[in-house]
Amino acid sequence: MKLNAIIVDDEPLARKRIERLLESIVEIRVIGLYGTGKEAIAQINKLQPHILFLDIKLKDVDGFYVLKHITVKMPLTIFVTAFDTYAIEAFDFYAFDYLLKPITEERFYKSIFRIIETLKSNPYKYFDDKVVNLLEHLKTGEEQEIGSTNSRIPVAYANKTVFIDKGDIQYILASNYYIEIYTSKQRYIQRNSMYGILKELDSGLFFRIHRSSIINLNYVAELQNSAYGEIDVKMQDGKQLRISKGYRKQFALKVGLRK
Repeated sequence: MKLNAIIVDDEPLARKRIERLLESIVEIRVIGLYGTGKEAIAQINKLQPHILFLDIKLKDVDGFYVLKHITVKMPLTIFVTAFDTYAIEAFDFYAFDYLLKPITEERFYKSIFRIIETLKSNPYKYFDDKVVNLLEHLKTGEEQEIGSTNSRIPVAYANKTVFIDKGDIQYILASNYYIEIYTSKQRYIQRNSMYGILKELDSGLFFRIHRSSIINLNYVAELQNSAYGEIDVKMQDGKQLRISKGYRKQFALKVGLRK
């Protein structure tokens, strides 16, 4: 019997990557790809898949909201997430499968084969209870993280505090103990770390390409390849930023580049 799967992720490239990786798994058939949580809820309740690939941070609701509103038999769920320490600790504790973005083939297939064996040997045992326990465990953490969902960032500027729309940020550069935030109109300085600011940004739009630079993918004009195998990102304002070797593969996966 074929196992039906639904993929829910607000990043089109991420959805397609999971679908492509599943093409070699004969036991699984993809019956739907959805970019919003509310659309996914309706289709999950209608199609009743065996397996659900669920992004945690969707644009309209989060993945946990989706789980709360499934009224049919709960599909076995593989969570997809950018690095989120609190959520990942909970997944590990309650023995859920999860995939970290950017998704690696090794981790992906390890999760797939495990879930296939689970469905063959002991389908759905205790899974509904696990979901209830997970949602209860995460409830406090979600309430504590409400502030990180703000669409704007406060930054000191001259003798006042201004609020920058995250979508207006083109790129961010590290500068000792500070970061420099560049928009089309202004450069802002904030006392923060690259790790700290990255946690506040949408992982679907922002990507770290170097230890000292984060870019908004919406403002990339082009990629430039050098004769020495280096890759530079040219931003819409003309700024060129080097993609370091350690981030090159992840960046290629993120933007859908193929060799």
